[in-house]
Amino acid sequence: MKPTKTEDGHHFHKVVDCQYACPAHTPVPEYIRLIAAGRYTDAYMINWESNVFPGVLGRTCDRPCEPACRRGRVEDEPVAICRLKRVAADNKLDDDVAARMPDIPEQKNGKKVALIGGGPASLTVARDLMPLGYEVHLYDDQPLGGGFMRSQIPSFRLPEDVLNQEVNYILDMGVITQFSTYVDSLKNILDKEYDAVFVGTGAPRGRDLKIPGREEGDANIHLGIEWLANVAFEHTETVGKKVIVLGGGNTAMDCCRTALRIGAEQVNVIVRSPKSEMKASPWEIEDAEREGVPMLENHVPLEFVIEEGKLVGMRFDRVEAKYDENGKRRLVSLGEAPVFVECDDVCIAIGQDNAFPWIERDLGIEFGQWDMPVVNEESFQSTLPKVFFGGDAAFGPANVITAVAQGHQAAVSIDLFLNGKSVLSERPPARTNLVSQKMGIHEWSYDNGVVEDVRYAVPHADVATSIQDRLLEVELGYDEQLAFAEAQRCLNCDAQTVFTESKCIECDACTDICPTNCINFVENDDDESALRAKLIVPANNLAQDLLVSDGQLQTGRVMVKDENVCLHCGLCAERCPTAAWDMQKFSYEMAKAGGEA
Repeated sequence: MKPTKTEDGHHFHKVVDCQYACPAHTPVPEYIRLIAAGRYTDAYMINWESNVFPGVLGRTCDRPCEPACRRGRVEDEPVAICRLKRVAADNKLDDDVAARMPDIPEQKNGKKVALIGGGPASLTVARDLMPLGYEVHLYDDQPLGGGFMRSQIPSFRLPEDVLNQEVNYILDMGVITQFSTYVDSLKNILDKEYDAVFVGTGAPRGRDLKIPGREEGDANIHLGIEWLANVAFEHTETVGKKVIVLGGGNTAMDCCRTALRIGAEQVNVIVRSPKSEMKASPWEIEDAEREGVPMLENHVPLEFVIEEGKLVGMRFDRVEAKYDENGKRRLVSLGEAPVFVECDDVCIAIGQDNAFPWIERDLGIEFGQWDMPVVNEESFQSTLPKVFFGGDAAFGPANVITAVAQGHQAAVSIDLFLNGKSVLSERPPARTNLVSQKMGIHEWSYDNGVVEDVRYAVPHADVATSIQDRLLEVELGYDEQLAFAEAQRCLNCDAQTVFTESKCIECDACTDICPTNCINFVENDDDESALRAKLIVPANNLAQDLLVSDGQLQTGRVMVKDENVCLHCGLCAERCPTAAWDMQKFSYEMAKAGGEA
């Protein structure tokens, strides 16, 4: 194999698994160390630079970082990265955060940008463009900013004051807001002579279920996302005593738990698929079950049952899942009599779709499959050059952190476009850096002793109390003591093992001391699979690259390190008599609007 290219930083970025998995590339180990040190404001600002909404995401993020966490290869559960983010938000000094917000030029640069939709993608674009002197106008049909973070995430998961604070950090930069304004024509917006338009309207249309009884029972059959919005804005204050929620995603979990808080006494979540295949986050399912909500699996809806003009229940066909040799699933009826489940109301939470009836089809914006706009996946530019898309509006429903990441990239493109540059070939690169952590012969600026340490549970409010108040936050968060203990579980994966071939005397001391046998001195091989197989412990995770030394050592061998199982403990660097190994802190900062190519 050829030597590993480490100069551009991609190899080391990929090794910091949590940061690499985060769509916004938040520097996770760095802010966790700051939390352990009690530097909560610093930890918050590091988060804010990349993910914009630390308080929101510390409560609601889908946590793509946690399945990637290296601690999960040592023990059953990863570091509680998401909930530690909340610790930074809850314990920051608000005045210090306000003082660290970017300076906004009083003299604008003469360019106007319209943002359609007030959710996380649009707010991120505003956050990146306002410091560059753009005049930014935000349109949203809701009375306040936040988009689906406000309308679809219940207050018992995301308190309104947390959301308001983080939305206002951006709006207070001088964004010109036009709330309670439904945009019904993109042409009208373009006629206002904006220099660029960003569409961040989310996926606002809930999928319906067209089966017998749907029209007759309409008064008591609700689309989940619309129903949650009506509850959030207090248009809906009660629900029937018996409620069915159809669907197995996070919206369904929010619907069932909300129903309990506004009058339901019995709530059933009913899904077509096996429970193991529900799309909801495991912790959301756990929270619903903690509150007494059962999950009825393998029930396919047949009809809404109407008696004397009123919804009284639903009938379902019980099925089992069968899979072919390719893993494709079929739901096969058991041939039993239909199952009747009594109810007063039904919430349908079986998915969301995009809807662009307000975008005229003669403006130059092409639409493709599923009536979605044709959008470049790197620049987020549409086929009408001055119009950009991001968040759920670009590629369909995802989550807050993905919307933020796309907002950052769209802002880069808008800035390039409005400065007459290519939105593809002149994009600024990410900034990377490596700094040695060595302070003396056996002194290092970080401690990384690897011990077994199970994940610490996040305290919850009492169930009987919390279901009486839909505004009462259920998760209480870590206190400072628990936060310190959980932060200590982080393996500091951004402390990289950097190998200098010219210093190596092939004494094998590093191989002997390595607790996971990830360091190898072997004959090179042109076939990567053969090289992986000949290591002390075969490197079978092909998703993680090997670190291969630059050329041959004195014996003709090469150093090959399996990055997948390295614990970043630093023992190799401490044991090496010639300092061929060094522990160097790797920094990666995502490119932002205004950066140099």
